Amino acid sequence: MLECAPVARRRLVQALLGSTILLAANASLSSVQAADPIRIAVIAEAQAIAGASIPQAAQLAADEINAKGGMDGRKIEIITYDNKSSAADSVRAFQRAASEDKAHAVIASYISEVVLALQPWSARLKLPFITPGAASNEIPLNVHKDYARNKYSFHGYLTSKAQSQAVCDAAKAILVEGRQMKTAVIMSEDAAWTKPLDEGYKECLPKVGLKVLDHIRFSPSTTDFNPIFSRIEGAKPDVIVTGISHVGVQPTVQWRSQQVPIPMIGIASQATNATFWKETNGATEGVLFEMFAAPGTNVTPKTAPFAEAFKAKYGSYPGYAGYTAYDEVYYIADAVKRAGSTDPDKLVEALEKTDWEGTLGRIQFYGKDDEFTHSIKYGPGLVSGMMMQWQDGKQLAIWPPNVANGKIGFPSFVKAGTAAN
Repeated sequence: MLECAPVARRRLVQALLGSTILLAANASLSSVQAADPIRIAVIAEAQAIAGASIPQAAQLAADEINAKGGMDGRKIEIITYDNKSSAADSVRAFQRAASEDKAHAVIASYISEVVLALQPWSARLKLPFITPGAASNEIPLNVHKDYARNKYSFHGYLTSKAQSQAVCDAAKAILVEGRQMKTAVIMSEDAAWTKPLDEGYKECLPKVGLKVLDHIRFSPSTTDFNPIFSRIEGAKPDVIVTGISHVGVQPTVQWRSQQVPIPMIGIASQATNATFWKETNGATEGVLFEMFAAPGTNVTPKTAPFAEAFKAKYGSYPGYAGYTAYDEVYYIADAVKRAGSTDPDKLVEALEKTDWEGTLGRIQFYGKDDEFTHSIKYGPGLVSGMMMQWQDGKQLAIWPPNVANGKIGFPSFVKAGTAAN
């Protein structure tokens, strides 16, 4: 039997109305999902000299992105955890980031031992994470050895091997060629990241013209460096090549108080922080240290503006891991945009294709067929080192010439070789 016209019309209206409500509900749901924030957990050594700027820089990057409307309308939410320089606390924070705070990615730690402890958890929880400062070769080597499992780990700083080469490149230019120096002693803390660093030093220093006379490794808990410096003075090297991160203030203060007549050059993580002059009461005058971005330098057009914005917000310039953490928030957000998703596997694929001009240089990652899988690339046009020196309370770039904003100089008690004509 045919329905009468009024009944048919009523049912048609009801059907159309139901479809409209359903479409509106779906649109509303899509809008809510699109507006969900991109949650980035930051696990860092907030009380440490070298780690304090990590959460601060990450928040600054998020604030800048959010002030411009977010990433495709999605705000960046930074969730911070102070790991108190503890691997155990870091693991607990990582687990909480995944289970309770629903983080889409993690920026974690400048300490290699901490990052190596987190790597298995990143694999187990399939949560992408990146270090802003740990250097151990083992971090990217683990990804290369078992890519399927460890592909969620990214190494957002240079490996120890790359850093040793960067120091050697600088030493050749400013000490061997510039000061006619010929001999060196390696002085490094005993830590996971310095083992490959020291091997790199022992390989590349002789190649650039510095004969290694001695190799000293000391416990990070060392408080009296006078015997170490006395041993070094007995070897009579032209320069001390350093690998120090967990310590910094004490050896620097004792180098000055003992009037050790030998310059120090190399990696000194705490010296990268703008507060180090005050921490050492000026004893850091003349210390040379590797850095990849610094205030007042034109590494990229983003370097100096970030440093000044950081100082305006927090009262001092960032340490080295502040630059990397700032960059990481930006290219994680960019990867989410390119992936069109926060799905872990899609995010990993997008991060692998990163080509981002940050404060350190052009950020790209080595691929899975490279030995150092997921570590940032080192070299001209990418990220390359520069040598800084503390002078009169300021960090000055000494080398290379294209970023230098100062000339090398040493305290009167230091014998700094013979300047080349």
